[in-house]
Amino acid sequence: MKYSTYPLEQSLGMNYYATDTRGIGGILRSTPQDFIVEELPVKFTGTGPYLIAKLTKTSWEHQHAMREIAKRLAISPKRLGWGGTKDRNAVTTQYISLYDVTEDDLAKVSLKDIVLEPVTHHQFNLGLGNLEGNRFAITLRNCDSEGLAERTAAITADILTSGIPNYYGIQRFGALKPVTHRVGLHILRGEYEEAVKIYVGDAFPHESDEVKAARTAFAETGDAKAALHDLPAKLSYERIMLDSLAKHPGEYGCALQAMPPKLLSMFVSAYQSWLFNMALSARCAAGVSLSDANAGEHLIFANDRIDTVTEKNLPTTRQHMKRGRCAVAAWMPGATLPVTPGPLEEEMFALMEKDGVSMQSFANASAFTGTNFDGAHRKIVLRTEVSSEIAGTDVTLRFVLPPGHYATTVCREYMQGSAEQMV
Repeated sequence: MKYSTYPLEQSLGMNYYATDTRGIGGILRSTPQDFIVEELPVKFTGTGPYLIAKLTKTSWEHQHAMREIAKRLAISPKRLGWGGTKDRNAVTTQYISLYDVTEDDLAKVSLKDIVLEPVTHHQFNLGLGNLEGNRFAITLRNCDSEGLAERTAAITADILTSGIPNYYGIQRFGALKPVTHRVGLHILRGEYEEAVKIYVGDAFPHESDEVKAARTAFAETGDAKAALHDLPAKLSYERIMLDSLAKHPGEYGCALQAMPPKLLSMFVSAYQSWLFNMALSARCAAGVSLSDANAGEHLIFANDRIDTVTEKNLPTTRQHMKRGRCAVAAWMPGATLPVTPGPLEEEMFALMEKDGVSMQSFANASAFTGTNFDGAHRKIVLRTEVSSEIAGTDVTLRFVLPPGHYATTVCREYMQGSAEQMV
């Protein structure tokens, strides 16, 4: 494995590459058409109160698109459901559920760069994870031409044989403003003022001087009305918080709860993702192969059965892993803990203790956000079949990933560039 030298990746726990081959460089998302995502849907029931529509959008932030669709339909956004949150700077196709909406209603929705097509009906609302996976076609532009074919092939071979660390990608933490996990930490600690001031008040290098000045002024003064006047309309989520604060000064918890519920919950989920990334990188630093296991770690099988590795069953475990029957998985901490903590969980609990976070913190955050944070198992290794096509200095990668896995995690293994090149 090779250590990442990029401070941003290190801060997000994305410390290692699986391959020792030099990256091919390149730029991701030169245009939205360079990042194409096609959702693989679950089987629908064919009848029920939910209309299933295929949504194709270009360069739309996910939550913004859902709010606009609901607005055009004159319904609450709560009547929309989806299986996965898709990238903004991309062309994405996915399926959404709409409660008590007809095909005629849907036909009246007209939004630039959005196409909605009725598909069928379903008995249930779609929730996060209700999809079979995603198919990707991603083009990396202006790659390093020296030995491009050989390096691409070598990286592909590494991914196919040993797999790569199954990191949560940078967009999980905010592609251009990676602070969601820090906001989530303060929500978990009940520090709502600090959470708002990070989200609204932290300035970033890529932003205009006007935006930086407005953010800095808010961080220093807490003047919501002035910040609301100075921040541009495109920063819609910041403005939602500020509008609430302007109407209810000092009510920082209310400002957070003014956010779309699913976005609010993602702050806390991002902290869980950060814990996972950090624990996985600590395991990589210890030199343990992704294809091997330690006593005390947990295994997840194809049927989602969980088992624990012991010194006694370690030889059998290694045979199962070699044959692709199971993989090491970590339980991301939440309000519950259904397994005995192993090395990965102990690493995460140590980070939580340092941060002043407990399992009760997740229960409190559940009450605050209206979302359960019970935790979940996640494989530490990502494996997929990747095909590559090279045209000059451009490389197109095609692959399929299960729900909750990040295409940018695959792309970073090829590129090995700064995170800014992947947003």
